Amino acid sequence: MKNLPAHVVHYKTTPEFNQDTVPAGLLRDHTTAAGVWGRIVVHEGSLRYVIEGPEPETHLLAPGTSGIVEPQAPHHVAVEGPVRFCVEFYR
Repeated sequence: MKNLPAHVVHYKTTPEFNQDTVPAGLLRDHTTAAGVWGRIVVHEGSLRYVIEGPEPETHLLAPGTSGIVEPQAPHHVAVEGPVRFCVEFYR
């Protein structure tokens, strides 16, 4: 998983989601727009982050371990228990 580039700037953050309020769109493959990076921040519990592609990657995110979403890279999350998280967006 890559790091956020030094030149990107935060421009918005989603509301906090939990295992009951996570939008269905985050649970199926989706992408960000061109030039938009995301950072999945887990506040409590854990969340599985799956990056699709020729060589799929799966990461278990927890407090202190964020998931970086590259622009236009297909990905989704999977809830595996109680969790609180949000997504920060950068461009």
